[in-house]
Amino acid sequence: MLGDGGVVSLVGAGGKTSLMFRLAYELAEVGQTVLTTTTTKIFEPSPDQATQLILTASASELMGQARALLQSQLHICAAAARLPEQGKLDGLLPEVVEEISKSRLFQWIIVEADGAARRPLKVPADHEPVIPATTTHLVGVVGLNGVGRPLSDQWVFRLRQFAELTGLEIGAIVNETAITKVLVDKKGIFKDAPDKAERIVFCNQADISQNLATGRRIAQNLLKMETTGIKRVVIGQAHCDPPVLEVYDLNAQSGYDD
Repeated sequence: MLGDGGVVSLVGAGGKTSLMFRLAYELAEVGQTVLTTTTTKIFEPSPDQATQLILTASASELMGQARALLQSQLHICAAAARLPEQGKLDGLLPEVVEEISKSRLFQWIIVEADGAARRPLKVPADHEPVIPATTTHLVGVVGLNGVGRPLSDQWVFRLRQFAELTGLEIGAIVNETAITKVLVDKKGIFKDAPDKAERIVFCNQADISQNLATGRRIAQNLLKMETTGIKRVVIGQAHCDPPVLEVYDLNAQSGYDD
């Protein structure tokens, strides 16, 4: 579905880390080399997510260590440093990711390029997301658990930005129309997307029938639009099997709705 290789950057909210490590597992299972990393911060991976972790802010040092590990491992996770007080890993600079991607050492680099403080929904602030310029696939993640919920800090990260973009009042129910707006607006989830990157929506948390139906309505909303800039909508469940339930191909038009 993604192709033969490239840089996949994950933005949005509602399961980016789970999706990153699930994608890495699936790609390594078919014999492809994968680097997972972040340009923001992530929790340190558990052994079932990644068994090899490189900590360095240097592209050359990272690649030197990776060459040895790739003799026996197909998936490597990397970050700049540990942040012990947070239990997290500090991310690589986007320029470092770009240098590694240009080396072709890995067939795939998967980057968590956005933060959401574990909420299922978000709209980025001015300084977000942090997307490497060499990104070939930009995946906007939507946590379906947040749709049908009140517009509040419990469910939405960057609450003010979300309200301004969608026109919803604080406390109003977040519906599929609001999510559609977040996906197509130039200040929404795909903000600052590299021009050549394919934009893919991943509607996550579709492991219950209500959420699956919500994902279908979001996909249908996008299918009805003439211009979205989005190539594909995937409805799935990163934590479960199968991870992909339904796929909707759009007309991959360029541009955004304003």
